[in-house]
Amino acid sequence: MSGLEHRRSLAIRIRDRLFHVWFLLRRPMTLGVRAIVHDKARNAVFLIRHTYVPGWHLPGGGVERGETMNEALERELLEEGDIVVTGVPQLASIHFNRHASPRDHVAVYLVGSFALNGEKRPDMEVAEAGFFALDRLPEGTTPGTRARLNEVFGNAAVSPYWSD
Repeated sequence: MSGLEHRRSLAIRIRDRLFHVWFLLRRPMTLGVRAIVHDKARNAVFLIRHTYVPGWHLPGGGVERGETMNEALERELLEEGDIVVTGVPQLASIHFNRHASPRDHVAVYLVGSFALNGEKRPDMEVAEAGFFALDRLPEGTTPGTRARLNEVFGNAAVSPYWSD
């Protein structure tokens, strides 16, 4: 890594940490949603790789003030995957994300009815996105993502904790 790349990486980490602290001070109780978008025909799930954090993740994000969890889920899927939810998402589990903050929870939904508006192109938030067969997840799929998929598709016991 060159000196310029290292300084840029450090600046990004500092920016992300400051944003996280500001976020916690502004909204001490946080609620997030993640989606397991399941293409039954291919037995594949939709994953994203962010520009600001390593690994492959389930799409999702924070529930905004005045927004329901379903509205947040639909908004995040449209933003991060150009995916439109066409049926009723099924709540799969809720997890305490103690690594993010002492008051953060994440609701995981199974989405089986959806439409693609097109192929998700990289942007400022999402570096890569796509569907991956459950038995061929990409290298770097996060532990939390793998755990949620095992809970839904592998009959693993649902953990009360997020493990990213």
